[in-house]
Amino acid sequence: MSGTSEGPTPRAGTVPGAGPPEVTEGDHQRPDLSELRDYRAAFAASALPMAVVDHLGRIVSPNDALGGLLGADPSSLAGRCAADLVGLASDSPVREQYTEVLRGARPRLRCTRRLKHADGRPLWAEITVVPMGDPATGAGRVLLSIADVSDRRELRERVRHLRIHDPVTRLPNRTLFFERLAGALDIPPHQDGSSPPHRRIGLCYLDIDGFKAVNDTLGHGTGDRLLAAVAARLTDCAEADGHRTGGHLVARLGGDEFAILVEDSAGTHQLTELARSVLSALQRPFEVSGHRLSVSASIGVVERSSAGTSATALMQAADTTLYWAKADGRARWTLFDPERNAHRMTRQALSSTLRPAVERGEFTLEYQPLVGMADEVVRGVEALVRWNHPRFGLLAPSRFVPIAEEDGTIVQLGRWVLRTACRQARRWQLEHPDDPPLFISVNVAVRQVRDSDLVAEVAEILTETGLEPGLLQLELTESAVMGSSGRPLRVLQALSDMGVRIAIDDFGTGYSNLAYLSRLPVSVLKLDGSFVRGFRYEGGAHPSPADETIVEAMVQLAHRLGLTVTAECVETSGQAERLRRIGCDTGQGWLYSRAVAPERIAELIGTRSP
Repeated sequence: MSGTSEGPTPRAGTVPGAGPPEVTEGDHQRPDLSELRDYRAAFAASALPMAVVDHLGRIVSPNDALGGLLGADPSSLAGRCAADLVGLASDSPVREQYTEVLRGARPRLRCTRRLKHADGRPLWAEITVVPMGDPATGAGRVLLSIADVSDRRELRERVRHLRIHDPVTRLPNRTLFFERLAGALDIPPHQDGSSPPHRRIGLCYLDIDGFKAVNDTLGHGTGDRLLAAVAARLTDCAEADGHRTGGHLVARLGGDEFAILVEDSAGTHQLTELARSVLSALQRPFEVSGHRLSVSASIGVVERSSAGTSATALMQAADTTLYWAKADGRARWTLFDPERNAHRMTRQALSSTLRPAVERGEFTLEYQPLVGMADEVVRGVEALVRWNHPRFGLLAPSRFVPIAEEDGTIVQLGRWVLRTACRQARRWQLEHPDDPPLFISVNVAVRQVRDSDLVAEVAEILTETGLEPGLLQLELTESAVMGSSGRPLRVLQALSDMGVRIAIDDFGTGYSNLAYLSRLPVSVLKLDGSFVRGFRYEGGAHPSPADETIVEAMVQLAHRLGLTVTAECVETSGQAERLRRIGCDTGQGWLYSRAVAPERIAELIGTRSP
């Protein structure tokens, strides 16, 4: 480590202890001989190692302290190259600055060098070189002095060590980790301007599953000792792997989060093997404070070329991958997947713009006919929401409805869908007064039932649009309806009492609690399309006798309970014919129509399906 600083150079002879004065022809006041003798005596007796050096860098006059430092007779140092003796020649920038001082082109040099004392102990020395004559006269002699700053340096290193190491585990902390990471990614070009050799970098980013429970039940003291024990095993794993490819940095980033940085990765296989060894090591029980503790870890693994990679990008990838590992079930490692990450980024982009999109009116409704199986006349339609996204185009509900359910936007979006669908159904009714009115079926998320006053909203919308309650059908998934109790059940009952029809969507794939079904205010069962697909005879498909038996049994049960049955995903005439014989009441699927704009539904009112 070296550093330089400059400042004004006092005239030699004006500061006691600065060395023997130089007397030049331009001096207006010449010191007397007694003053010269005093300066020379002070120079010789000083405990600070010093030497007068000529313009060629040779020692002219060393003092006894310099001889003691270097373990040599002071007289034997005369004529020696000062730069070689005190390490100024080994560092190109320092050597250049030293030469400038000798030439009179620089007023001062101050740097720190690591020397060895004559007794063998290491020494950190602050070396100062200043001209002794008037700088205006050009090159001349200089005074070199050496101050022992080992104690100061040691204190500074101790403070820095405390600043960049974790006190609990004694591992490098977040600060040192990011310093090393930045250094590993910032590889300077070679002196000839060529690129450095191709290098790869890897990172295992992990946290301890269930560590909070240890802190909460056994206290933070036990938790800290467990972290220290985990750190020791991580270090052992890193050292075992590092013997093959070089040392790895193990760091505690905070809480129960750790990282293992592999600066010269041999490839993905090395990182995944390291992650496996870490999982295996942590699965062995820990003996801590008289407790036998078992923990596991979730690990995100990232490995890539260091070229073009930033510390921020690497950590974002690691954090994302750690989240995947925890979401996939914990106690495992997961490797970063660019395709999966792209999907996550898309999902994040949708999530961040979903609520404003509802306010901006970016959503639209399409309608899919529900056709009577006996006469193929359109009886109703299901409203299906679409998102006209300005960046991703027209999005199906599967792309954004789960996100809306997670963040609560489904309440706002569902209210808009319900109002728009009821208004459209009423418009069809008014435009075709001589035809039987179509009922409108609208999907309702369980969060709408729990987090909003759905009964009041439905009543308000029906009053506002003038639609009769019997023409509104609300669809809920089987998993949302089955097992409903308390407020959700009261909501469903209130809607049914209002005259609104309640349908169970995707029936047959959820709880299928038939005993409970009889106590729910349900009007319609919609059979899941997976059963209907088993009815296909066309195109060499082999029907599933089991599916046919199950569907027939569910239809008979529903009819005995006074419910109607709708078959979803009807795609062929063979399926329709078989479902008609079984007794299904209505069908829905591509055989009759895809979801279409409201204008197309208007053309189908009062007619058989196309």
